[in-house]
Amino acid sequence: MVMIDQYILGGFIASLLGFVLFYNLRREIIKKTKGTKIARKFGSVRSSAAIDGSRPAVDGDTDIIIVGAGVAGAALACTLAKEGRRVRVIERDLSEPDRIVGELLQPGGYLKLIELGLEDCVSEIDAQRVFGYALYKDGKSAKLSYPLEKFHSDVSGRSFHNGRFIQRMREKAATLSNVRLEQGTVTCLVEEKGTVKGVQYKTKNGEETTVYAPLTIVCDGCFSNLRRSLCTPKVEIPSCFVGLILENCELPYANHGHVVLGDPSPILFYPISSTETRCLVDVPGQKVPSIANGEMTKYLRTVVAPQIPPQLYDAFMAAIEKGNVRTMTNRSMPANPHPTPGAILMGDAFNMRHPLTGGGMTVALSDIVVLRDLLRPIQNLNDASTVSKYLESFYTLRKPVASTINTLAGALYQVFCASSDQARAEMRQACFDYLSLGGIFSTGPISLLSGLNPRPLSLVLHFFAVAVYGVGRLLLLYPSPRRLWLGARLLSGASGIIFPIIKAEGVRQMFFPATVPAYYRAPPVN
Repeated sequence: MVMIDQYILGGFIASLLGFVLFYNLRREIIKKTKGTKIARKFGSVRSSAAIDGSRPAVDGDTDIIIVGAGVAGAALACTLAKEGRRVRVIERDLSEPDRIVGELLQPGGYLKLIELGLEDCVSEIDAQRVFGYALYKDGKSAKLSYPLEKFHSDVSGRSFHNGRFIQRMREKAATLSNVRLEQGTVTCLVEEKGTVKGVQYKTKNGEETTVYAPLTIVCDGCFSNLRRSLCTPKVEIPSCFVGLILENCELPYANHGHVVLGDPSPILFYPISSTETRCLVDVPGQKVPSIANGEMTKYLRTVVAPQIPPQLYDAFMAAIEKGNVRTMTNRSMPANPHPTPGAILMGDAFNMRHPLTGGGMTVALSDIVVLRDLLRPIQNLNDASTVSKYLESFYTLRKPVASTINTLAGALYQVFCASSDQARAEMRQACFDYLSLGGIFSTGPISLLSGLNPRPLSLVLHFFAVAVYGVGRLLLLYPSPRRLWLGARLLSGASGIIFPIIKAEGVRQMFFPATVPAYYRAPPVN
């Protein structure tokens, strides 16, 4: 009797049924697609007449105001200044940020950094090269390498201290003669007859000041107080991160990020310097154990520590003893803009996804490349209405990269979380086993995660291939009615994970961007 390897057969079933599922998915998506119109609200906008009684002329020395000098704002300032724009950047705090996320730049993001001429910003900050991931579950591990064979040897992921990276870009921006970088807190956008004319802000000394420019780009981060004027924000908080730094420890797989499929949710490790490793413990929901009363220490010792790789245990316990434990909420928000003459949103103020996959900076840098290319043929930005109409194409052109990374982050987080539901548990195991097969089963998903293959259709095919592979595993040896029902629930659960994310991203822009009229907008004639 010939025994057929269940993994080979499972892979064959996944490929075959995944192809069939794709056509069914496409048919359903087309049926559900509806155009929606959202009323525009100005919650953080003030009429220029209300400030001064009359509108002053646009500042003659500023073409573009950028609110915020984080990753998106600082990179944008450098990019637009090199295009010849006169840029004014207003940042709330110019001291070095100290964050526990924004520390891993995927290879796709590094390629964008090169395209923007900013690759030197990851030098001299002890950044570490990253070549892929190691995935752990129930004592087993799988190494998932980035498919970098076709790229220059310098291309890889980069991990670093977020603050050091931002300061390098700020320093680079400050050296450009047509960039004015200053510290201040923007309180509102200045608007006249539906067009944003500039911003009002408080200087470092507390003085109220108003500045004007033909275009204002808002990049004030995940806690933006200006976004309500320019989009309909639907912010969700699926979980929180608990961050620690492990010192002088060697990761089991050098120069790789490590993801432990723990209970109740993933635990991440990746290097941020030659002597430091970042650990991020995901805690589902909006509450974390209290640090003050010792609940956090107990949780890390008793719940988390037993699940991490043995090679990291001592360093993890030492980090707990040291006591420098940080927490932050993880936010996700689909892009839902109100095209507004004179202003545009960028970065985390505009679009967020779960940070599990480390895709935020890749999306931001990709968006900057798109915006730079759109603005390049426009010499005069003063016709705000015409420029705004033209820039509507930005929201469609950014979709291949942004929607792929956003959807993968949201779906993967839900799959990687532990669940008491047997169908969800089977999906989680199927995902680990599918990625462990190697070949296209690992390089396909990892190329999506890394930003090297921003193709939404490829993402959907691999996601349902995992689900069908899980069904194949269930039915191959013992095809009982109970297992058949469990397989049906697995497929249903997979659909329930990915379809709402796709809907929020926008089905038409994500899968059929060429059918969106704005896709073909030509630059206005000066």
